[in-house]
Amino acid sequence: MDGVPQVPEVPRVPEQRRPDSATGSAALRFGVLGPVRAWRGEQPLTTGSPQQRALLAALLLREGRTATAAELIDALWGEEPPSQALAALRTYASRLRKVLDPGVLASESGGYAIRGLSDGALDLTVVQDLATEAEKAKNAGDLCHARDVLGRALALWDGEALAGVPGPYAEAQRVRLEEWRLQLLESRLDMDLEQGCHAEAVSELTALTAAHPLRERLRELLMLALYRSGRQAEALAVYADTRRLLADELGVDPRPGLKDLQQRILQADPDLVEPSAPKAEPAATAVRPAQLPATVPDFTGRASFVSELGEVLASAEGRVMAVSALAGIGGVGKTTLAVHVAHQARSAFPDGQLYVDLQGAGSRAAEPETVLGAFLRALGTADSAIPDSLEERAALYRSVLDGRRVLVLLDNARDAAQVRPLLPGTEGCAALVTSRVRMVDLAGAHLIDLDVMSPDEALSLFTKIVGEERVASEREAALDVVAACGFLPLAIRIAASRLAARRTWTVSVLAAKLADERRRLDELQAGDLAVKATFELGYGQLEPAQARAFRLLGLADGPDMSVAAAAAVLDLPVEDTEDVLESLVDTSLLESAAPGRYRYHDLVRLYARACAERDEQPPSEREAALSRLLDFYLATAAGVYATERPGDRLVDHLAGTEYPGLTFPDGRAARDWLYTEANCLLACARQSASGSGTLRRAIDLLWAALDISESGANSKEYEATAKALREAARQIGVPQVEARALMTLAHAHIDGGRFDQADQEAEQVIQLAHEADDLLPVCWARNARGVIALYQGRNADGEVHLTKAIEHFRTLGDRPGEASALCNLSRIHLATGRTQSAVSLAQQGMEIYDAMGNSMRGANGRYALGMALTQSGRLDAAAERLHEALEVFRDSRQRLWEGMTLFRLAEVDIAGQRYAKAAANAEMALTVLRGIGGEWRRGNVLTVLGRALTGVGQTGRAHVCWQEAVHIYEELGSPEAVTVRALLSPAQVA
Repeated sequence: MDGVPQVPEVPRVPEQRRPDSATGSAALRFGVLGPVRAWRGEQPLTTGSPQQRALLAALLLREGRTATAAELIDALWGEEPPSQALAALRTYASRLRKVLDPGVLASESGGYAIRGLSDGALDLTVVQDLATEAEKAKNAGDLCHARDVLGRALALWDGEALAGVPGPYAEAQRVRLEEWRLQLLESRLDMDLEQGCHAEAVSELTALTAAHPLRERLRELLMLALYRSGRQAEALAVYADTRRLLADELGVDPRPGLKDLQQRILQADPDLVEPSAPKAEPAATAVRPAQLPATVPDFTGRASFVSELGEVLASAEGRVMAVSALAGIGGVGKTTLAVHVAHQARSAFPDGQLYVDLQGAGSRAAEPETVLGAFLRALGTADSAIPDSLEERAALYRSVLDGRRVLVLLDNARDAAQVRPLLPGTEGCAALVTSRVRMVDLAGAHLIDLDVMSPDEALSLFTKIVGEERVASEREAALDVVAACGFLPLAIRIAASRLAARRTWTVSVLAAKLADERRRLDELQAGDLAVKATFELGYGQLEPAQARAFRLLGLADGPDMSVAAAAAVLDLPVEDTEDVLESLVDTSLLESAAPGRYRYHDLVRLYARACAERDEQPPSEREAALSRLLDFYLATAAGVYATERPGDRLVDHLAGTEYPGLTFPDGRAARDWLYTEANCLLACARQSASGSGTLRRAIDLLWAALDISESGANSKEYEATAKALREAARQIGVPQVEARALMTLAHAHIDGGRFDQADQEAEQVIQLAHEADDLLPVCWARNARGVIALYQGRNADGEVHLTKAIEHFRTLGDRPGEASALCNLSRIHLATGRTQSAVSLAQQGMEIYDAMGNSMRGANGRYALGMALTQSGRLDAAAERLHEALEVFRDSRQRLWEGMTLFRLAEVDIAGQRYAKAAANAEMALTVLRGIGGEWRRGNVLTVLGRALTGVGQTGRAHVCWQEAVHIYEELGSPEAVTVRALLSPAQVA
């Protein structure tokens, strides 16, 4: 027996409830499960015109969340609002304010929200609560109570939901709420049969199957009810009618569950005669994240802060949210204190603890939407359920935390704006925030300014690390040490760790070393200089090889570094490099991010760079170190490219390198390296843009790593890097360099669906590359312009460009490039009705790829051939080619092409009238293409999804897809808007 369906919507956002007495009158109530109505107590209120009721409904269904004016205008009028839509919206809001209690309709950030309603004020939320109660009762085995509760829930519907309310938003919500009502009804009928009420259920099920003839679950329940009522022949007749109807209407067979029930009836299965004894289903185990870093075993002092923070966290149960923000200079121990307090409070937060380093002190602070994605996954949310925008992720995050007691530790925050979306916002949850800045603008936060340790605390920490025996005999010297460290915990820990690692040193030796650094100790009085002076102590104790590594490795911009990349920077064997890196980890000047990967704390990196500028001699060694790193990435990326694309001539036209790259045993290992190193590789390319001697190599590195863009995982970073390199190339004015930079940017814009920009850039590439006598960018640009022209419906232009691209590739002897242009030309022929030649061209391209062992680009050939075969009517062959391509794209982690292949398979399924399968493939395509490919491609997928949904009878949902596609095309100025508008009836689009 299935569970009780929950409302298929983003979970509601809890809000503070206002007691009825706040208004001095009876509480407001609202209804949306029928006509949109409002009452004060039992007194009906006037809700105004249909558009005014549409505004009220849109706000009620957001359940406390703010809707912008643009969203509300779209909800009320859709694609073609009246010219005075905003004024009309404000009029409706003003009229509603006069009817409702003061403060209920709130204006916020240019939008509106319904706030402060009492519990049970909206019939929809009452049904949600009843459905949850029924689910709990069912799981506990109490079907009688569950049936009763569902009956009460269903009784709250008063006809069609949102009856008489105009607008596309209301129409979509009507469809959603009706589907939910039917699911609840099916669940209640299922329980009726489990309780032996089969005879009573027959009439209701008969009426329901007549009203919803294609709903197989209702037919299944009717068959079971008839069979248990002794009406076996009728039960079998229901199956026959269902099979015939599905075949006539949809061209499909009944689902397996229905077929299985028919067979069991034919066999007089005794288990069908009586309902099975209801059993409580085990409740799903909630995911309880435990992400807190380990607390330090030698935590010292801070007793008053520990007590103060502990009291704030203990009060979380009775508050909307407990927030504590710790501020102080770097190295003062904010993270250590927060982690220690969080561990002590774990028992008060049984539903888990979340942790993130927001990297606020660095140049690239963590984006809140990225953090929210990680938090939602940690809380058990599937990737497919995580929305794209920051606002939607934040709303879902707060909803997931509703009713749970979770502690969130937000470490190293940049500012309050970065933190706000990450706060739980619900009773029982709490947040600890650490930052260098005092967050006076974080509303409701308990602020703590963390200062340096007291002398006693500092000495205690020093003693715990160094050892009681060594300190006891030199107490005065130890006091001198901690005083010289400015009582800064991080400085003390570094100094004490170095001393503990050198058993031959005495405390007096360390104190004497500090005494020699009075100039630097004076710098401890202000800002980051305090941290820098502390690091100076650790740096001064390094061996020469360690100090050189510390300085040079800090020059690279990447978030972390592999041993192999570090070996390139240091120009050392990998084994020696790993030894020196591990020795730096022991000094706490370097962190081990993961096996084989290392990173600096952001402040330590700044200090290391200062040391490099001051101490690295000759100064040219700094440039040489970064040049070796660039060589390493370029040589390795070129090797990955060659492994993935045998025979491709790009690698022969890249800038030469002096430092070698890695080699890989197979393509999978090569791809693993590329995607693991993507952020570091892109950071290296960006950093190299500032040097005239490195710019050409940086651009070629980006060109060789173009799979990073197509994968979707780092598309935005790739594009940002391409823009930076293009700007640098423009400033130096070397045609060859500028042409190649523009080519990488054009490639990124094509992947992102920004075709006009890409076409302009590719046109410039052709001109500049001709000036530089650099034919390869000309080939690529011609190929790109041909594809863009195809996408924009300029088929004659596209054919000219692609024909020239084929000629140029043949001149270079670049067979894979020729194959690419042939496959693209195939699509031009296809678009102009030359189907047979399109098949032939795609076949030629695929055969070239296969002959060269180029499996990944061979998948592109199969993609083009699959399209041509589809249009020629050879659907089985088309599906076979596309499935072959899909397997390669998935293995290669090419999300853009994976999504587009699923889209093409949906087209094949529609041509074969397999509409349900087409819808499934189109839905998967939308999921895979989320965040990549651009809006034009998304519009194409939505158009096909609408056709598939029409085929399975879901015309309402199909129209929603088409309306969204029309909006996309019109925004882009794409000619497809006309075609898709023709699919919509006049009722949907004027």
